[in-house]
Amino acid sequence: MTATQKETIAVLNDLIETSKDGEKGFMACANDVKNVELKQVLTKHSQECAQAAAELQTEVRALGGEAENSTSVSADLHRHWVDLKSMVTGKSEEAILNEAERGEDHAKAVYEKALKKDLPSNVRSIVERQYHGVQRNHDQVKALRNIARAS
Repeated sequence: MTATQKETIAVLNDLIETSKDGEKGFMACANDVKNVELKQVLTKHSQECAQAAAELQTEVRALGGEAENSTSVSADLHRHWVDLKSMVTGKSEEAILNEAERGEDHAKAVYEKALKKDLPSNVRSIVERQYHGVQRNHDQVKALRNIARAS
């Protein structure tokens, strides 16, 4: 395995972990909201993150690597902190969407870092497409949060 392949696998595994974090984070948010339409949006984003992770795992295996299959420790700790905080302060839609937006801010940063790397063209096109999906998710969550804030 070449150094380039190893570097590409490491980048993809970071993105897989981030996508798995998004999958779990959006599902946790969906479980916490009462609004059916918002629950559907968050569930859809969770499923999109799962699909993104699966696509990246396929690429890692195609490169001869072992694909990441778990969330990050920091995201797990953050979810537990949010659960504890929400038990004390309540789970308003605005608070839940704030946390979802924070997660998408992190995802955007990880994808932007990945796009600064020298990736094979086929991998770069996947990462760019997924990055645009992260941006759309972020923008939608932010808009929904602003609506919840105004209510």
